[in-house]
Amino acid sequence: MKLSMPRFDQAPVLVVGDVMLDRYWHGGTSRISPEAPVPVVKVDQIEDRPGGAANVALNIAALGAKASLVGVTGEDEAAESLGNSLKAAGVTARFQRIAHQPTIVKLRVMSRHQQLLRIDFEEPFATDAIALSEEVDSLLDGVKVLVLSDYGKGALKNHQILIKAARDRGIPVLADPKGKDFAIYRGASIITPNLSEFEAIVGHCVDEAELVAKGAQLMAELELGALLVTRGEHGMTLLRPDQHALHLPARAREVFDVTGAGDTVISTLAAAIAAGEELPHAVALANLAAGIVVGKLGTAAISAPELRRAIQRAEGSERGVLTLDQLLLAIDDARAHKEKIVFTNGCFDILHAGHVTYLEQARAQGDRLIVAVNDDASVSRLKGPGRPINSVDRRMAVLAGLGAVDWVISFPEGTPENLLTHVKPDVLVKGGDYSVDQVVGAPIVQAYGGEVRVLGLVENSSTTAIVEKIRGQ
Repeated sequence: MKLSMPRFDQAPVLVVGDVMLDRYWHGGTSRISPEAPVPVVKVDQIEDRPGGAANVALNIAALGAKASLVGVTGEDEAAESLGNSLKAAGVTARFQRIAHQPTIVKLRVMSRHQQLLRIDFEEPFATDAIALSEEVDSLLDGVKVLVLSDYGKGALKNHQILIKAARDRGIPVLADPKGKDFAIYRGASIITPNLSEFEAIVGHCVDEAELVAKGAQLMAELELGALLVTRGEHGMTLLRPDQHALHLPARAREVFDVTGAGDTVISTLAAAIAAGEELPHAVALANLAAGIVVGKLGTAAISAPELRRAIQRAEGSERGVLTLDQLLLAIDDARAHKEKIVFTNGCFDILHAGHVTYLEQARAQGDRLIVAVNDDASVSRLKGPGRPINSVDRRMAVLAGLGAVDWVISFPEGTPENLLTHVKPDVLVKGGDYSVDQVVGAPIVQAYGGEVRVLGLVENSSTTAIVEKIRGQ
């Protein structure tokens, strides 16, 4: 399955559900309390992060999508902190504030990146379900996906009304379910329980075959469009009526903290679907995002550059020989990390010391070096019969093995001008006895504000000279 970065900037999503504040008290521990056998934490940092449905909305916004949020809070300092954090992240939040009830707060006491204690401040909310439904209804016409982020805290009391309102408008509904009654999610486009939540409904599954069978039965009973079961270290399983199950392996390189992983899955899934991705591709992207978030401490959002880099790893385009689509994805990621892109081109038929020195000098002009290579037909037109000595795939393989080179791509034309219009490097580099205005492609690069630089060549190093010497012998 080939993955690419969706157009998240065209993906408005509405999240409705239980918002909460994840609060972290960080500090060092150096002694045991004389009052009880517990460590004493000297708190030196307090950190607030949006949690629950608020974390789902935050993740959607971090991907570059437009996120709106409807939830329930108290009228207190925690609600103000939530609102300020979400506003700073670009999330449009509309809270139903209930006096004399606290905003849900999950307080974690941390020391040396380890959680020592969690304290929950919460009461089930006396939500005005009709007012919340009306608020959601007023926002639906401007979104492409509705997410129900259900933590069973009382914000969602009218699931069926919300699902019907969205489905009547042709808007997919994604639900992250809780509890032992999944009937409240009847008619949803997809629900995303973890394995324990799924088995609490259907019973223990001894193997994948039983999971698939029970999942199919659940989808039929609840008239679901799809079912995505997240399975921890075993990855994810996507089930759809009358289609083969799709099992995706876990992508995590190292599991550090699973807090908020479910939020990351449904937020990435929702944003990708809103951006027009097919469901299997959206699930694969959500799987990649989950692999990133479990390597972080606490509730965390996945940014677009992080997901883009994960896609590059999955597609094998971090370094080496790339297609144009892969190269453009890699360039987007590099620019998101504020890296300067350098471009050079040539035949590079027989790689010699002059080439290596030149490419090292070119790489020094920025952070990433693209080497564009003439294909075999264009080399023949430029150099004459008998050239190239080495085919383009072999020339690119050798170049990709050099430490100075990040990405290698071929082009069929006599000049790289067409490629430059797509790549738009920050610096165009050429070696030889040229002036800047003689460099092919210079006007293209200069037109958008890029730089053109001419580097010298190492003397007595020439592919043509090497070829002539071999032929002479």
